[in-house]
Order: sequence, then C-alpha cells, then structure tokens
Amino acid sequence: MSLGRAVATVGGFTLLSRVVGFIRDIVLSAVLGSGAVADAFFVAQKLPNFFRRLFAEGAFSAAFVPLFSRELQDHGRAEALAFARQAHAALLVVLVPFSMVLMLGMPWVLALLAPGMRDDAPTFAMAIEFSRISFPYLLFISLASLYGGVLNSIDRFAHVAATPILLNLTMIAGVLGLTPLLPNSGYAASISFAIAGLLQWVWLLVACARDDVTMTLVPPRRTPLVSRLVTLATPVAIGGGVQSISTMLDVVWASLLPVGSISALYYADRIAQLPLGVVGIAIGTALLPLLARQLRAGQVESAMANQNRAIEFGLLLSLPAAMALWLLAAPIIRVLFERGLFGPEDTLRTAGALAAFAIGLPAFVLVKALTPGFFAREDTRTPLYVAVAAIAVNVALNAAFLYGTTLAQVGIALATSLSGWLNAVALGVILFRRNHWLIDERLLSRTWRMAAASAGMAVALWGALVLLGPLLETATVKGALALFAVCTVGSVTYAALGALLGVVRLSELRFVMRRQPGLRSVDPGEQP
Repeated sequence: MSLGRAVATVGGFTLLSRVVGFIRDIVLSAVLGSGAVADAFFVAQKLPNFFRRLFAEGAFSAAFVPLFSRELQDHGRAEALAFARQAHAALLVVLVPFSMVLMLGMPWVLALLAPGMRDDAPTFAMAIEFSRISFPYLLFISLASLYGGVLNSIDRFAHVAATPILLNLTMIAGVLGLTPLLPNSGYAASISFAIAGLLQWVWLLVACARDDVTMTLVPPRRTPLVSRLVTLATPVAIGGGVQSISTMLDVVWASLLPVGSISALYYADRIAQLPLGVVGIAIGTALLPLLARQLRAGQVESAMANQNRAIEFGLLLSLPAAMALWLLAAPIIRVLFERGLFGPEDTLRTAGALAAFAIGLPAFVLVKALTPGFFAREDTRTPLYVAVAAIAVNVALNAAFLYGTTLAQVGIALATSLSGWLNAVALGVILFRRNHWLIDERLLSRTWRMAAASAGMAVALWGALVLLGPLLETATVKGALALFAVCTVGSVTYAALGALLGVVRLSELRFVMRRQPGLRSVDPGEQP
C-alpha cells in the first residue's frame, strides 16, 4: 500500500473517531462538568494513558514494528508471527504484575501525580477509586497496540485505525446509562473506560484471526530477537516516559491551580488532538513500517522521498489547523461544551489553553513525521536524548510561567507547545546532519506556499468573526451554525489559495494514492 493510501486510511478512520470523540466529550462536559468529580476522573484517566504510551504505543511500536518488518522481509510471515507471539508473552510478563502493584499502591502514586489534590480529601479519595477502576485499561490497550503493530506491518490499517471509535462509543453509552445507577458520574466514566479497553482488545484479536494472524499464548523465552526488542525498546520507553512525564507534570502543575484547571487542560487538549490524530498519528503509523521495509531493501532514495512527502502532508493540514484553532478557540469551546455543568467561565479557561496548544500543533505533527526516520534505522536513543532536553525546557517554562506570570493553565499549555517546537527542530537538524533527511526542492517550495495560503485563510477567518461575532457569543443552534459558516469560509479560502499557489495538484493526489509496487510485504508462499 502506498504512503498516501495508508495515511488516508488511518487518517479517515481517525477523523471519524475524533468526531465520535467530540460527542463523547460533549457528553462528559455536560454530565461531569469541570469541577471536583471531573478533575478526579481526568487524573485517574491520565495514569493508564501514561503507561500505555510508555509500554505500548511508544516503546513497543517503535521497536517492534521495524523488527517485525525485518523478519517479514527476510524470513517470511511464519517467522515474523513467531516473533510477535514471543513479544506478546514478554509484554504480559511485564504488565500483569506491574498493574497489580500500581493498583495496590494507588494512594502513593496519586500523591505524586496530583499533590495539590491531597488538600481536598473527598476529591483525592474519588481519584484513588476512579484510578483503580480505570487501570485495567492499560493491560488491554497494550495488547491491542501490539496486535495493531502486526496488522499495520502487513498493510492492514483500517481495523487498527477504527479501534478508538469503540472507546468513544462505550464511554458515551456508559456515562449516560450508568450514571443514574452509581454515586456520581465519575464512577460511570471510570467503569466505561476499563470496559472500552477490553472491547478494543477483543476487536483487534478478531481482526488478527480474520487475517490468519494467530496470537496464541506461548511460554516467554529470551530469544535473540526478544533481546533485541528489549534493547531497542528501553530507550524508547525512557524517552516516551520522559515525554509522558511532561504531560503528567501538566497535571501536577494544574493541581496547584484552582479547581477546574485540570479539566480545562483536558478539554483543550482534546480539541487540539483532532488534527494531531488525523494527520500526525496517521503519518507516524503509516510511515514507520514503510521506511523500515524500504531501508531494509536498500531503497534509500525512496525512503527519503517518503520522509519529505510525509512532512509536506503534515504541514499541509497542520498549518491551517493551528491558525484556525488559535483564532476560533473561544467559539469552538463555547459551541461544543458550554452546557449543563460547563459554564462561561469554564469556556474562557479552556479557550485560553486551546489557543496556546494550537501554537505547537505543527511541531507535534512534525515530531510524528520525523521520529520514524530514527526508529526505522533502529536508532531509538537519539529521540530519547532530544526528548530529555525538551522536557527540561518544559519544566523550566512551566515554573517561569506559573510563578512569574498570571497565565495559569494557559502557561502550562504554552510551555508544552514551545518544548514541542524544540523537539521537532532538534530531530530535523540531527537527521539532516546525518544525511538521513535531505530537504528536496518540492518541500521547500510547498512550505512557503502553504504558509501563505494559511495566512490568507487567517485574514478570511478574522473577517468572518467580525461579521458573525454576536452569534458566536451564544452556545445555541445559531451559534453552532455561525461557527460552521466561519469554518466553511476558512476551508474554502485555504483550498482556493492552495490551488492558486500550487500547494497540491490533483495529479499528485492520484499518484500518492496509487499502490506502489515493491513496497508490500509478501508472504513467500503467496502468488504474485
């Protein structure tokens, strides 16, 4: 499958997932609000998500996919699947006892994660209970991530990309259905979160079986490949841990601010994650196995070209998205969330954080496009060192913004964005100096054209905001229609300017969506 088709598949399902996720967050904001119950649940949700990125999506994906692709390329499907089963066993050996220890020690863990919450004993007690209920999600989603790495490596992207939809649908149904039966909505959200992890695991287990990928349990053995997996995964786990620690530190900082700050950061981050998920994660997911196969086959120039096209595609959507989120932060938050227990003050807090997150959006997407250039070459240490430097800057900026200004949660989001730019620039410079990434003329030319089109779109958005400003001040149907009109103006303007400036051409879209010969992993027994 070509890079364009893979990105389109992953991005399309991710977009659908994010749309359903918006509905989920609308339900959560209305039922949980942004008070103590919401803060307790969002802290509880952060913990398994932190270790998910550490064990599964970060370390295992970055280390496992290149090794699995190498086995697939050199020794065929049977040997590759044998390695996947051993990785499966190793993951269980680590996760099962780890989860039990963390659940037992949850009061001490949360005392480190949200120290400011200890001053409010009822909220802290809720956070402990919600965390214990939610934590089994880690085991299920980590196994699902491993299965997803196998499926992505054999060009089966759709089932993996559709998996998060189950999370969103389960939480919507659970929060609405269980809240009347439980002490508060936080219990309903926590139970739904754990069940969603189970359903995602079962979904991918069935998907693997349909593609004759049998992930049967085998006794764990320390084979050379498993040892290599551990060697490669350890720096990524540390690096992913460093980056996730940055996210967790946001909770630590926010717990020291007034009640509702944690929730404001959560809702703002959810909006910012839409373009990041659709573009950045889709690019990273599709690019890593492709680069690994091409570099293994000696197709260095093709790998370089795909790296440039991934960056180009990321900037094509992230630049206008960042501009739009920055300008439309308040109307977006108001229309989506301002109802039920979520009031106007919550809108102002969350909108400020969203505008700050928007500044770093292109950087976050670039990081997703650049890190496969290291991982595909089995270099997992360099991104670790860069991540450590970025987290150090993040901590310093948070301290400066929180204690030297009145930015509050906006300062936390801004520190995240600025450290994200440091991460992206450093990764790009290192790849360039190693001659692993040479910027071609097309990328240079398209970048300034995309920037110009985004600037023109921003002018159009500003004009639409002036004209429709009074309607956008209300969280009503009229306000939603006005926001839709403003977004339509921006989209049409960017598309028109993009066509005028030659940002993208229809012939190129047809080419990148065409299957590229020689890039698909073929089983030795399969007929061409």
